[in-house]
Amino acid sequence: MYWKPNPLLIIGLLATSAPIIAQAKIYVSVEQAQKILFPNKSLIKNPIIITDDLQDKMRSASSVRQPFQGDRIWKTADGGWFIVDEVVGKHEMITYAVALNPTGAVTGIEILDYVESYGYEVAEAQWRNQFIGKTASDPIKLNQDIQNIGGATLSCKHLTDGVKRVTVLYDLALKNQAQASKAR
Repeated sequence: MYWKPNPLLIIGLLATSAPIIAQAKIYVSVEQAQKILFPNKSLIKNPIIITDDLQDKMRSASSVRQPFQGDRIWKTADGGWFIVDEVVGKHEMITYAVALNPTGAVTGIEILDYVESYGYEVAEAQWRNQFIGKTASDPIKLNQDIQNIGGATLSCKHLTDGVKRVTVLYDLALKNQAQASKAR
């Protein structure tokens, strides 16, 4: 009796042992995101120093562990804010931008870079639009006021936590800057 390998079995074995290759997808650049989120407005770079205390408060409110970089913040003449941040998806970093109005409410989100193999649906406008109008006083929690996407749970959770972190940054640091410049 001769053994004949099943070609479907061999294909199945090859498919399961083949590495999954994630390729970076750049959706928009920082400049393009600025034009999308603040059309016809000029933005002025407005970096801030992120103290350990501020970093701890943002981490506590949002669960995002990696440090926030204070050098990727811009401001509009009318008090709007454009903030670029990064969070881990499942394994790789997701770079995104959040636009806030002068009172700290989210007016839009753009995904800049997404490297993960799965979960790219977070870049779809329908999912991102859930954040519009949210402020630091809102829960901004996955499965509470932000819906999950099946197959993209970690990306959804971490982006949701990241947006919470940005709104808390506004409340703790940027709002005071806005009020100080109005007083002048």
